[in-house]
Amino acid sequence: MLTILVAFVIIGLINLSYYLGFFKFAFAPTDSFPSSKNLPVSVIICAKNEAENLRNFLPLILSQDHPNFEVVVINDASTDDTLEVLEEFEAANPKVKIVNVQNNEAFWANKKYALTLGIKKAKKPYLLFTDADCRPESDRWLQEMSAHFEEQKSIVLGYGGYLINTRSPLNKLIRFETLFTAIQYFSYASWGKPYMGVGRNLAYTSEEFYRQNGFANHLHVKAGDDDLFVNGAANKLNTALCLSPGGITRSVPKEDLKSWFQQKRRHVSIATHYKLEHKFLLGVFYTSQLIFWILFFVLLFSTYWQVALIFLAIRWIVQGTVFYNSGKKFGETDLFWVFPFLELFLIWAQLGIFIANTISKPIHWK
Repeated sequence: MLTILVAFVIIGLINLSYYLGFFKFAFAPTDSFPSSKNLPVSVIICAKNEAENLRNFLPLILSQDHPNFEVVVINDASTDDTLEVLEEFEAANPKVKIVNVQNNEAFWANKKYALTLGIKKAKKPYLLFTDADCRPESDRWLQEMSAHFEEQKSIVLGYGGYLINTRSPLNKLIRFETLFTAIQYFSYASWGKPYMGVGRNLAYTSEEFYRQNGFANHLHVKAGDDDLFVNGAANKLNTALCLSPGGITRSVPKEDLKSWFQQKRRHVSIATHYKLEHKFLLGVFYTSQLIFWILFFVLLFSTYWQVALIFLAIRWIVQGTVFYNSGKKFGETDLFWVFPFLELFLIWAQLGIFIANTISKPIHWK
C-alpha cells in the first residue's frame, strides 16, 4: 500500500502542477479595448439547416456597434428554409452576403470546403468566425475581438460559451466542460503554446489563412476547421487572447446527454491530429486526472486515508481558485459550487468517449 501512496503523491503533484500553471490565465486581468480601432471585419457563419437560429441570432450580429463590417453566411447544402431566410436578410441589409453551397458540392471536405468559399467571398481582411446558433454577449463583441489584431497578432482566441439554464444539470455539465477546455487553451496560449480555438468565437486574418494554404494540411479530416487550423498556424508571437466580457458568444447547448456525448466524441477525435507536443501535454494531464482519482479511492479504504483526504483538500483549493477566477471572466461563477462533482463525472465521461472512439468513428458535421 505504501507503493500506491507514493504513486498517488507523484501523480497528484504532476496534476497539481498543471493547475498551478493555470494560475497565469486565471489571474490575468480582463480587458476592454476602445472602439476607435474599427478594423474592417468579415463575420463568417457556416449554416446547415439553421433557419430558426438565423432568425433569432443574425439580427444581433447585424446590430453590432462597428462601422466597417460585413456578414458572410454560407448555406451549406441545407434542406430546410435556411436559404430563404438568408435571402430575406440579404434583401433587407446590404451587410449580408450569401454563399450557397449546392448538394453536388457537399462531398468536398464538408464544412471546410464551405468555409473556404465563404472566406474567398469575404471582402474584409480580418475574419471573425461564429456559428449560426451563437449569440454575441454584447453589441461590442465584434469590436472587442477585432481590437486584438496588431502587426504581429494574426489570430485571436475568444470564449465561446453556452446559454445558461440554471435548472438543468446537463446545462451545468456542458458549460463546465466548455469552461474547463477554455481554461486549458487560454492557459497554453499564455504559456506560448497555443493549440486550439473554438469556431464559435475565433478570428484570424485572411492573410494568415492563405499563408497556411487554408485547410489543406488537414483537409482529409472531416472536422477541425477551427482547432486544427489554430493548432497548425498559431504560435507565441501571432496569437492574442480576448478576455473581455463583451467579447463572449453563447451557443444553444445540447438538450440531452446522448447528443452531447456524440458531440464530444467528434471533438475528441480531432485531438488525435494535434502536434505531438500538444498531444503529449494534454495526454499527461488527462491521464494524471484519471489515475489520481483511481488511487484516491483505493487509499480511501486503507490506513493512509487521512493523507489522501489532505492531498485532495489541497487540490480542491487550487482547483477552486482556478475555476472561480476563470469563471468570473466569462460569467460562469455558478459552476464553482459544484465543480468537484462535475469534474468527476467529466473524467469518467471522457474515458467513455475514448473507449467509444476506439471502437468506432464518430459522425461529423450534421
